[in-house]
Amino acid sequence: MEKDTDTMSSTNDSKLEQYRNSTAPLPATNRLWPLYGAGWENLGKDGDAMETPLLQPGPDELLVRHDAVGICFSDIKVIRAGENHPRIHRSMKEQPVVLGHEVALTVVAAGENLRHQYKPGDRFIVQADIYIGGKPYAYGYELQGGFSRYSIIDWRVLNGDHGNYLIPVNPDDGYAEVALCEPWACVEASYTVVYRTQWQPGGVVWLTGDGRGVSLGAAVNWRPAKVVLDVTDAAFADAVRTWAADAGVNLQEGDDGVTRYDDIVVLGANAELCERAFPRMANGAILNIVLDRPLARNVAVDIGRMHYDHLLVVGTDTGDLAAAYAPVRTQLKAGGRCWILGAAGPMGQMHLLRALAMPDRPAKVVASNLHASRMAPVRKQFARHAAELGVEIAFLSRDEFTSEEAFLQAKWRESGGQGYDDIAIMAPTIDAVQQATEVVADNAVINVFAGLARGTLCPLNLNLVAQRGVRFTGTSGSSIDDLRRMRDLVESRQLPTNHSVAAIAGLEGVSDGLHAVAEGRFAGKVVIYPNLSKPLPLTPLTELDKVLPGVAAKLDPDGMWTREAEDELLREML
Repeated sequence: MEKDTDTMSSTNDSKLEQYRNSTAPLPATNRLWPLYGAGWENLGKDGDAMETPLLQPGPDELLVRHDAVGICFSDIKVIRAGENHPRIHRSMKEQPVVLGHEVALTVVAAGENLRHQYKPGDRFIVQADIYIGGKPYAYGYELQGGFSRYSIIDWRVLNGDHGNYLIPVNPDDGYAEVALCEPWACVEASYTVVYRTQWQPGGVVWLTGDGRGVSLGAAVNWRPAKVVLDVTDAAFADAVRTWAADAGVNLQEGDDGVTRYDDIVVLGANAELCERAFPRMANGAILNIVLDRPLARNVAVDIGRMHYDHLLVVGTDTGDLAAAYAPVRTQLKAGGRCWILGAAGPMGQMHLLRALAMPDRPAKVVASNLHASRMAPVRKQFARHAAELGVEIAFLSRDEFTSEEAFLQAKWRESGGQGYDDIAIMAPTIDAVQQATEVVADNAVINVFAGLARGTLCPLNLNLVAQRGVRFTGTSGSSIDDLRRMRDLVESRQLPTNHSVAAIAGLEGVSDGLHAVAEGRFAGKVVIYPNLSKPLPLTPLTELDKVLPGVAAKLDPDGMWTREAEDELLREML
């Protein structure tokens, strides 16, 4: 019996080695999940994955194997919207979409013109946002994604607008941990975003409002292409005219009512003017509010555009309009107090893990969510880890308090009565953003990570911005550079993305996994392993010991996914 066990173990190791090196014979067919249009009824062929012939790569193509793919809530948006989704540009009935953009893949065959550059066994992750001539051809949207065993990579991926969208990874990296670099890159991008510290060079500036007692300060050294002057104070207006003439900057008297500006400076405490100015911001614009006294009321701003269009609101009450353009701190404050709002969801857990994993970590982290039942696994996974790092951590759930006011008071107490230096918001609600403004410290950063739809007006106390140095940040998606940075953080062991995994499945578990994500069933990520030879239904890590005890034994002490668990999974299931 011992001999048979040893033989089986040796066979499993051999299969795993062949899999990693891509030396095993290729099948004649591929298996994939098609999506034929909007609605769950259009997922799959008769509700299941389907078989298709395995295509061979052309001279300038690669045949790749999908090793692991994370399920993203963006996949749910495509199922719900179908051809109305902004990244879908074809008839899905005739050309079904194969979802899955959080993917790790391996080259299994290269076309004759690419064999000098790519070999079987070469491993990559994919920057999903692929552009050709400015048009999006996103992986897992227009291009066949990871909910398939194999796919063809063509020139669009290898030679798009930003070059090659394949990013190499080390051969010994875990499949899940690098697949999850894609969603993690979106998290990381929100902490590495850089905002301008002056007017856009060559841009268009609108100076509007009063202007009494205001000076240009260091702005006299900035060189926009044009300044639109629309102020009532004669002395300030004359100073701007003189500067523009000396600097060779084109000056226009009066706003035309339609131009979108790269920079807008509102001079004076005029909430109504701020609200009129905000829609006039171009993508990437900065709105500067220069106060001579506090604003009398909140200002309704388009919080969706702040997130998706890379907008920034700054301000000052010094009378020097250039003083507002100080660098914006986007990294968490070392030794500070951090609140993660919506910490029990997959993205919230990533922000929480990042807060604990980075070397310049906060001294105190508060993780909050609506329901204690969803917070329980977060507490189990992170409490010990935080204690080992010397980080004080608290877990708060709304349903543990009798009222919203009591909940807010608890958050304030957990900040030590000083407010939070950093707040990361996962909940896509106006209330969440407004609650954050009530518990901020001076010079705090509020990361509005959850994207609300463009056109969502949120009344904000912008006195916090101009008088206390508070900044609202927000980013959408990630770049190739962001994904490379995440790969480096994973491979240097700084960020354990495997800790985001909450459930796993084979390809047959795609439908159940998508439903689970749509329903918010798991606090972490669902990862699909498309090439398992044996069936593996959707299985939470908490129940893995009942299904695959050998794999469960390789989880870490907190029950989190590991490379060793993944290797054992592949040994047993290939």
